[in-house]
Amino acid sequence: MTLSLQASPVASEPTADVGVVGMAVMGSNLARNFASRGYTVAVFNRSPGRTRDLMAAHGEEGSFTPAETVADFVASLKRPRRVILLVKAGDATDAAIDSLVPFLEPGDIVVDGGNRTSPDTIRREAGLRAQGLHFVGAGISGGEEGALRGPAIMPGGPAESYEVLGPMLESIAAKVGGVPCCAHVGPDGAGHFVKMVHNGIEYADMQLIGEAYDLLRQGLGAGPSELGDIFAEWNSGDLESFLIEITAEVLHHTDADTGRPFVDIVVDEAGQKGTGRWTVQNALELGVPVTGIAEATFARALSSSVPQRTAARAVLPANAQPWAIEDRAQFVEDVRSALYASKVVAYSQGFDQIAAASDLYGWGIDRGAMARIWRGGCIIRARFLNRITEAYQRNPELPLLIADPYFAEVVGSGLAAWRRVVSQAALAGVPTPAFASSLSYYDGLRAPRSAAALIQGQRDLFGAHTYLRVDRPGTFHTRWTTDRLEVEV
Repeated sequence: MTLSLQASPVASEPTADVGVVGMAVMGSNLARNFASRGYTVAVFNRSPGRTRDLMAAHGEEGSFTPAETVADFVASLKRPRRVILLVKAGDATDAAIDSLVPFLEPGDIVVDGGNRTSPDTIRREAGLRAQGLHFVGAGISGGEEGALRGPAIMPGGPAESYEVLGPMLESIAAKVGGVPCCAHVGPDGAGHFVKMVHNGIEYADMQLIGEAYDLLRQGLGAGPSELGDIFAEWNSGDLESFLIEITAEVLHHTDADTGRPFVDIVVDEAGQKGTGRWTVQNALELGVPVTGIAEATFARALSSSVPQRTAARAVLPANAQPWAIEDRAQFVEDVRSALYASKVVAYSQGFDQIAAASDLYGWGIDRGAMARIWRGGCIIRARFLNRITEAYQRNPELPLLIADPYFAEVVGSGLAAWRRVVSQAALAGVPTPAFASSLSYYDGLRAPRSAAALIQGQRDLFGAHTYLRVDRPGTFHTRWTTDRLEVEV
C-alpha cells in the first residue's frame, strides 16, 4: 500500500475522533492504542518521516488519518477537537501549542500528555482558557508498553473537558477488576502534579528495591539468580508489584556475550530525567518531608559522581564488621519486612505532598482515587495500592497514611526487623539511605519530643526568631545578649 502525506484538499466532513501530535515511541503507541479501540486517529509529527514510519509499520492496525501540515491535521478532527501532545518538554511544547492555536476554535481541547512541572501547566491552561480553549495536563504512566496496551492516566484541567475526554481516555486506560485506571484529578496543573509525585515515589521504590538486593547479596553472599528467586517469591505476597516482578527478571537474566549475570556487566551509575528532582524541589517549597524520595534522588546523583567515588575508594576506610548471618531465612524475611515498611513510608510521604499541594491550589484531589488509578498500567502498580485505596475510603481526610489502622499494624509488626536490617547495614558499611531515612522519619513521627526545641532556642539566640512555650500561649523572645529576660512579642 502506497501512502501519500502530501497536503490535500480538506474533506468536507472531518472523520478523526482524536488527534495525536508527536510520533516518537510514546505518541505512536498511544495513537495505536486509540485505533485498537475503534477510534479514527489523526496523526502528525513535525518531521513527516516519523508519521510515514508509523503508517508503514502499523497503518493496517486501525483507522488512521495521517497529515503533513497542522492545518490538515486539525481539519481532519471532529468537533470539539481533541488533540493530544506527546512532545518534548519546554519550548517544544509551547511551539506545538502555538502552531495549533490558529486553527482551533472555542471549546476545542488540547491535552499535554508529557511529564511537566505544574507551574508550566498552570500557565498554559490560563493562556488557552483566555482564548476559549481547554487545556488538559495529563500524566500518563506505564512507559511505551503501557501507552500501547493500557496506561494509568491522570488528567487535570477543566471538569467539563473530562466529560468529553473521559470516556475516550478510560477506554484506552488499564483496567483493574473492570475499573479504568483513569480519573479526573483536578483543575489546571493537578494532573501533571500527581504524575510528578508518582514518579518521585517510583524513584524511592526502585532505590529501596536496590538496597534490598544489595543487602541480600552482601549479607548472604548469594548470586543474582538465587536473589532473583527470592524476589520472584516476594512477588507472590504483599510485595507483589510490577517493579518487584521486573527485578526478578533482571536478576535472572544472563549476558549473552560473556555468560555473566546481566546485573554484573551493567555500569553502576543510575540516570534520571528530572521528575524525582522536581518532586524534591517542590516538597521543599511546600515544606513537606519526602525523605525517601529525596534520598533516592540523591543516591542516583551519588552513583553518577564518578570522580568523587573514585577518590573515596582510594583513601576512605570502612572500619566495618563482617557479616555474621546465622539464620539466612530470618535475614531474608527481615529485609522483606524492612522493604515493605520503607515502601509504605515513601507512599505516605507522596500522598502528604499531594494533599499539601491540593490544599494550596484548591485542587480538591481525591487521594483514594489516585491510589485506585495507580493499581494498574503505571510503573508503581502494586497489590498494596488496594490497601491504600481502602484506607482513604475509610477516611478520605486521613492526615497520615501510616496512621491508618492497617498500615500502623503492618509497619509496627515489622519494626524490629526494620531496625535490625538498618543496624546490620551500618555495621557492615553497606549504604541504605532510603531504608535508614525512612526509619528515621517513622521515629520522628512517633517521638513525643524532638530536637526542634533546641533548634528553636538556637534560632532565637542568634537571630531573635522567637519561640513558643509549652505551658502558655503567646510568642516569646529571650534577650540573650543583655539581661536574658524573656519578653512576649
